[in-house]
Amino acid sequence: MSSTIVSLPDQSTARVPKTNFLTKENGILSWLLTGDHKRIAILYLISITFFFFIGGALAGLIRLELLTPQSDLMATDTYNKVFTMHGVVMIFLFLVPSVPATLGNFLIPIMIGAKDLALPKVNLLSWYLYIVGGILVLYTMISGGVDTGWTFTTPLSTHYVNTNVLSTGLAVFVAGFSSIFTGLNFIVTIHKMRAPGMTWFRMPLFVWAHYAASILMVLGTPVLAIAIVLVALERTIGIGVFDPAKGGDPLLFQHLFWFYSHPAVYIMILPGMGVISEVISTFSRKRVFGYTAVAFSSVAIAVFGFFVWEHHMFIMGVSSYSMLVFSLLTMLVAVPSAIKIFNWTFTLYKGSITFETPMLYAFGFMGLFTIGGLTGVFLGTSGTDIHLTETYFIVAHFHFVMVGGMLMAFLSGIHFWWPKITGRMYPEKISQLAAVITFIGFNFTFFPQFILGTLGMPRRYAAYPPEFQILNVFSTAGATILGVGYLLPILYLTWSLKYGEIAGSNPWQATGLEWQIQSPPLTENFLEIPVMDHDAYDYEWLERQKEKEVTSVG
Repeated sequence: MSSTIVSLPDQSTARVPKTNFLTKENGILSWLLTGDHKRIAILYLISITFFFFIGGALAGLIRLELLTPQSDLMATDTYNKVFTMHGVVMIFLFLVPSVPATLGNFLIPIMIGAKDLALPKVNLLSWYLYIVGGILVLYTMISGGVDTGWTFTTPLSTHYVNTNVLSTGLAVFVAGFSSIFTGLNFIVTIHKMRAPGMTWFRMPLFVWAHYAASILMVLGTPVLAIAIVLVALERTIGIGVFDPAKGGDPLLFQHLFWFYSHPAVYIMILPGMGVISEVISTFSRKRVFGYTAVAFSSVAIAVFGFFVWEHHMFIMGVSSYSMLVFSLLTMLVAVPSAIKIFNWTFTLYKGSITFETPMLYAFGFMGLFTIGGLTGVFLGTSGTDIHLTETYFIVAHFHFVMVGGMLMAFLSGIHFWWPKITGRMYPEKISQLAAVITFIGFNFTFFPQFILGTLGMPRRYAAYPPEFQILNVFSTAGATILGVGYLLPILYLTWSLKYGEIAGSNPWQATGLEWQIQSPPLTENFLEIPVMDHDAYDYEWLERQKEKEVTSVG
């Protein structure tokens, strides 16, 4: 048996094909009514980039307010609304859909040898639901915002003064169904549409990571939807579910919310881990060390993710026995994450490492995510968590995991697959500079917040004691550097669409199936379904194909 896709065009003479998924049909309607998973991925990419910069602008306002100890830039209730909307936008409209809805949508069918996702119309519907959710968030912002925090904490969210809770909750509810549809589509596609020879253990780890994240999307998101519906019913018809004044229990909301929201961390981070596996393997020219262990660690993270939610509730009156159990489970969930870090490190050992931009972002991910994970141990231990909860230590830990981890992985993936998506290369030196600036700016922004939290500075306050100012100045200065690091890719990637060097089909000499087809891909991905006779990281196979190409040319 042999693969039907063996041609590797000469990169020096390759040209962008005249027909591809970007050029086959023109007009706005051809995009808005498309069933092509690649075009839907582009629609998502444009949308989440828009909301990322809205969330980033709100973050800038927060850091400007905290530049001085007094609440002098905005009123305290306005500050509450700003950090709430920052959290809602960045989590539900950027971090959750960032990698799955863009890179996952674009790459999963190609990586497994399929011509599209299993449910193209559902895929397009998921984007429209995302847009509806985003519009509702924008409406909330324009109409005055909401000040419950992105966690919709009760009884704040059930108090009638907060008039925009319903519109914000509806936005999250609708965006949640977008996430469910995406996860469902991935699960069905991976189960039913793999090419002949594409066994489970020949799949790229990128696909394994998305499969595990999809399970979390499908099983976890409905719980958040139920919690939001109950909040809406309590606010509209007055039933007592969460409000103690009506006989409700606010702890019930915390259980429901965190039962989803801790798995949501892994919904966000698992696809990023899949990106890092592909990048580390490609730029060290080696198979991923312990492929099976890394694949099953993704599944283990998904399973353990459902059993650790209560460590968010140690100060809320839960029993000491349950604190002990959930502390232990929190430590156990670190094991599969550590497997990934160690296996990536062993993959690098004696590898032919090169330092292209995707690899720099991958190194940034590994360092920042490791710090975020290790600081999570302090928060999973009740003795230290009681001191650190509701301080800036929480803010720093969360951002090291989600921004330092997820966003670095997202940028790594965008740079890695940009030549495949667009057929163009970007300026390497500037992109490497942007990666370094982002890493430096991130550490300047959030590392001081670990110290602030340890010293006892509470989060979500616009004013603070003057002795904390110097560290807040460092943090705000770092945010400025970080903003430059995030703005640069927008500029040079946009520039590359017209002026970038022609990429060819496989500029990184990678082994994945997506790199064996033209760039940008055809609308149908493959002229005929490939037959796989090698795994996703077989560099010996790649060398054999190059030798065949040279022989045939000779």
